[in-house]
Amino acid sequence: QTRSLLGVFEEDAAAISNYINQLFQAMHRIYDAQNELSAATHLTSKLLKEYEKQRFPLGGDDEVMTSTLQQFAKVIDELSSCHAVLSTQLADAMMFPITQFKERDLKEILTLKEVFQIASNDHDAAITRYSRLSKRKENEKIKAEVTEDVYTSRKKQHQTMMHYFCALNTLQYKKKISLLEPLLGYMQAQISFFKMGSENLTEQLEEFLTNIGTSVQNVRREMDCEVENMQQTIEDLEVASDPLYLPDPDPTKFPAHRNLTRKAGYLNARNKTGLVSSSWERQFYFTQGGNLMSQARGDVAGGLVMDIDNCSVMAVDCEDRRYCFQITSFDGKKSSILQAESKKDYEEWICTINNISKQIYLSENPEEIAARVNQSALEAVTPSPSFQQRHESLRPAVQSRPPAARTSSTGSLGSDSAALSALSLDSLVAPDTPIQFDIISPVSEDLPGQAKSSGQSGRRTNPFGESGGSKPETEDSILHQLFIVRFLGSMEVRCDESPDVVYETMRQILAARAIHNVFRMTESHLLVTCDCLKLIDPQTQVTRLRFPLPNVVLYATHQENKRLFGFVLRTSGGRVESRQTSICYIFESNNEGEKICDSVGLAKQIALHAELDRKASEKQKEIDRVKEKQQKELNKQKQIEKDLEEQSRLIAASSRSNQSSTEGQFVVLSSSQSEDSDLGEDGKKKRESEA
Repeated sequence: QTRSLLGVFEEDAAAISNYINQLFQAMHRIYDAQNELSAATHLTSKLLKEYEKQRFPLGGDDEVMTSTLQQFAKVIDELSSCHAVLSTQLADAMMFPITQFKERDLKEILTLKEVFQIASNDHDAAITRYSRLSKRKENEKIKAEVTEDVYTSRKKQHQTMMHYFCALNTLQYKKKISLLEPLLGYMQAQISFFKMGSENLTEQLEEFLTNIGTSVQNVRREMDCEVENMQQTIEDLEVASDPLYLPDPDPTKFPAHRNLTRKAGYLNARNKTGLVSSSWERQFYFTQGGNLMSQARGDVAGGLVMDIDNCSVMAVDCEDRRYCFQITSFDGKKSSILQAESKKDYEEWICTINNISKQIYLSENPEEIAARVNQSALEAVTPSPSFQQRHESLRPAVQSRPPAARTSSTGSLGSDSAALSALSLDSLVAPDTPIQFDIISPVSEDLPGQAKSSGQSGRRTNPFGESGGSKPETEDSILHQLFIVRFLGSMEVRCDESPDVVYETMRQILAARAIHNVFRMTESHLLVTCDCLKLIDPQTQVTRLRFPLPNVVLYATHQENKRLFGFVLRTSGGRVESRQTSICYIFESNNEGEKICDSVGLAKQIALHAELDRKASEKQKEIDRVKEKQQKELNKQKQIEKDLEEQSRLIAASSRSNQSSTEGQFVVLSSSQSEDSDLGEDGKKKRESEA
């Protein structure tokens, strides 16, 4: 019965211990939270005091906000002090009693339980030994030891049991105390805290809080109104921007802006990774004045890519990608290939870079000037319905024109010069004249009177001289100058007397390119020699076109854009027609238009001097031939006279010898006749045969 009752008390003590542990953890969380709240409140007050020292990028100096936060910091600092006092009271009145009960009383029950269990086990062992005493042979000594052991263990068990039972009974009272005392301390600490809070929250503070609440409500209403406006703006933008979500919108609905002098957007840049391999990197590009800048994602600022003042831009075919264009610096030393996302961006980038290269952005109203230039070009040009006319083979003209001097003027592309005011446009360029924008096929022409050798057409040409079995036709030329040019177009002209023809052709070709969105240009090497001008493919070194230098009757560079130059070539009209036609060719160079014109002028001067020297040499040779012929005639006459004199002497000598031989003949004849008469018939025949 005692053991059963003891089991009930031990079970109750275990339940109390489990419950007290849970309650201790909950109260400890309250205490930790209060400590954390006190520290957080103090930190909040400190940060509010430091607000006036902050420098926000989007916020200016707001004195009202600063003073308000300082007032809040003062109140929160007082609340922080109250929280610190509350934390101390919770530690003393709540945590200390329950900790004492848990660490002292409950552990005492566990210790007594272990001691009672040991004493009970020792008593059972002593009783077992005592029960084993033999009844036959009684050893007094052993019996005394066992009896003493039983006595000691039974006494110890009884004493331990009494202390253990007393502790279990006392635990029922301590349980009530350990539950009520911490709760009492918690409530008293909270009441004290609330009293201190009510003392700090005066009527003045309540009025302050009321004003702040009103201000917050006003700010909230403004925010709601602004959010509503932004939501409406977002809806309108979503409706308006729906077609723009396409990567390549319809150019008819969204035409390209050609008057821009600033442009920004994402482009794919080509980077060479090897001899034949390359990679593409997407970056943000933008123009800044006359510079093209790029900025990778995550960079703070952009970096310079290229100076695009006086640069050239053209469309290129690059691998299997669309909308690619190439930008080349004015000196030709640096180039970059970029890819746009859509055709609209592609055209706008090319037009923008073209406008910047003309330095329109330096004016006060750059977009207005660009629009005016483009509008004047659109009004002046007479586009042809077909641009597919093939290039007719150039045939050298029979008559050569004296070298034309390179001219320069001060007009602009869209302005009218004094010469243009005197000459009508129809007298310069015929209306509806087809324009050829590209070189159709490689052509190699011969000089007059020279036959084309087999395999000469399309032959690779070394612009700096060739070596081998075949001798190049320009090997004897003392002038070899090579320039990088891009073919803009060519068209037939009516007049080749004035450089205004070249200016008008430039204007019409550039305007036609702008109207028909023709941005592609064929890059070639222009070789200037004393005999001809050659367009050579830079990749294959094949001669694309050959222009005999005597047929180049006029050449000029643009008045303002020195990268543009052109020349007029006079050719025969064809195999059937005998009339001569003039074709104007327009090119773009890397800011070397004047150099090319100077080189052509030098070549024509050298050719002129060479022609004059050749004619003088031929005239001198003719005079030498005439003198030599006269000398030969004189020598012949002298030889004839000498022969006649010799003949006369021979005749005189022969006449004298004939006389002497006649006399001897008569003597011989007489003697022979006498002998013949003596010899008879046979002797005569023998003598005749000997004779």
